[in-house]
Amino acid sequence: MGKLQAFEISLTDNKLVYSPGESISGTVKITTAQDIQCKAIKVNCNGICVVSSKANDTDWAEEEQYFNSTISVADRGTLKQGEHTFPFKFLIPATAPTSFEGPFGRTIYRIRAYVDTPRFSKDYRAEKAFFMLKPLNLNDIPDILGISESSVTKNFSYMLMKNGTVILKAKSDLKGYVPGQVIKVWAEIDNQSGKSTGHVVASLMQKVTYRTKRPVQDLRAIAEVEGRTVKGGKKAEWAEQIIVPPLPQSPLEGCTLISIEYFIQVSLKYPETLITLPIHIGDIAVDTTRPAPSRHAPPTPAPRVPASSPNPTSGSGSGSGSGSSPSLPPRPAPKPRPRSYHASPSAPPAELPRVEASGTRNETVPNKSHSQRGASGPLTPNAFSYTPGAFPAAPRPGNASAPQFSVSTGATIPFFAEGNATPVPPDYRSSAYPHEPPPSYEESFTNT
Repeated sequence: MGKLQAFEISLTDNKLVYSPGESISGTVKITTAQDIQCKAIKVNCNGICVVSSKANDTDWAEEEQYFNSTISVADRGTLKQGEHTFPFKFLIPATAPTSFEGPFGRTIYRIRAYVDTPRFSKDYRAEKAFFMLKPLNLNDIPDILGISESSVTKNFSYMLMKNGTVILKAKSDLKGYVPGQVIKVWAEIDNQSGKSTGHVVASLMQKVTYRTKRPVQDLRAIAEVEGRTVKGGKKAEWAEQIIVPPLPQSPLEGCTLISIEYFIQVSLKYPETLITLPIHIGDIAVDTTRPAPSRHAPPTPAPRVPASSPNPTSGSGSGSGSGSSPSLPPRPAPKPRPRSYHASPSAPPAELPRVEASGTRNETVPNKSHSQRGASGPLTPNAFSYTPGAFPAAPRPGNASAPQFSVSTGATIPFFAEGNATPVPPDYRSSAYPHEPPPSYEESFTNT
């Protein structure tokens, strides 16, 4: 570094994860081999979001700034030979969004220090990154209580001939989850045809939208489970579970360039049938003990005035019948319609043959594969006991050989990578699930 032997930024208590509204403080340490003339020593704290229309591109198309503060810790003078320490402190705005990193954009939070030297001299710079975590309380999201459900009817064609219909219904037990929770998915397949369906699949999907002049959408399956087929003329039920891994929250509050959405996708491979169940991922779980608000209140009936009651607007003048209104004549009883009006079709339409109810049998769809099964069987919520707020946190070793922090650009899930190897996103579609649980979204920001 020449005249500078050390130029480092240290944060108080080595803290790397902060919440909006907190203060961030630390020191700038400078060690010089000889005297240096400087005009000023400045420290800057800023937070921005950058997006691009190309993956892993550093030429950002759009930029959004959340805060940018600079203070001067030393004025013009001579920086003597030796070691110097300069403290700093900044206040993080309450509107700063949670840290996020994806292939087309990311939010950046950093502390930067500058040694501004006279003209024709070399300037010196140092930088330190930190991360933001803004907890999302799912109970603050409107209409979060209740279940998410949908259904679809699909015509079943085989060899260019219509062979009947397939009715697919699906639902989830909640509309919002936190990492470590279990998503319970139910599906009902009513195969009203003579041909077997394809495999039924349920996937936890993530859609990230990067808003540029030409918005980019990154859609990926985070976890997936699969059941077997349903034979023709049968009605089957399928129940499965998906454990929510550490994921960024949805939506990314405070950020207008990046939005994150999650949904459960239930589909049949044949005929191509698809249902989406929108859900939210947050940090504070849904309180299911709260009463759900009533959507449809019963209408209040208007008071009915009998036809024979006195007319309130009539006076007491002379003449017979002037004090009361005449009663209405009784309505005649409706005549019965001819029997021919109630005639029903003798058979269903020829193009959509329907299997009689007596031939439909209920059954349970067995599981074909599960993306979250380990060698010892299905995973349980205890496998994610490290998740903050959901289960007691498991102790983490604090040795020097702990893995380094990395951020996945595949599933946008922070995780740890051994040594200096290139980070590889975890593959949730593989049946060989790791025996050791990955770190939580919050823990992955800390250096161990």
